[in-house]
Amino acid sequence: MVVIRMARGGARKRPFYSIVATDSRDRRDGRFIERLGFYNPVANEGEEALRLSLERVEYWKSVGAQLSPAVARLVKEYASKVAAA
Repeated sequence: MVVIRMARGGARKRPFYSIVATDSRDRRDGRFIERLGFYNPVANEGEEALRLSLERVEYWKSVGAQLSPAVARLVKEYASKVAAA
C-alpha cells in the first residue's frame, strides 16, 4: 500500500521533513516513490515553512494512497492557506 508520510532529514535538534509518497513497508527515511513537498517546523520569520504539490497529493489519494495523520493536518493547513491567497 502507498502511504504519504514525512521522512526526517536535517541535523540534530534541527528537524527538516520531506513529504513523500512511499510503500508502507519501506523504512521512514528510506526509499520513496515521489517527493511531494517539505515541512520545516523550525523555520525563521520570512522563511517558507511548508510547501506541497497539492495536485500530486490529490493524484496519489485518487489511486488509493493513505495520508498519515500528521500529513493530513499539514495538507489541510496548506490548502486553506493557498485558498485564502
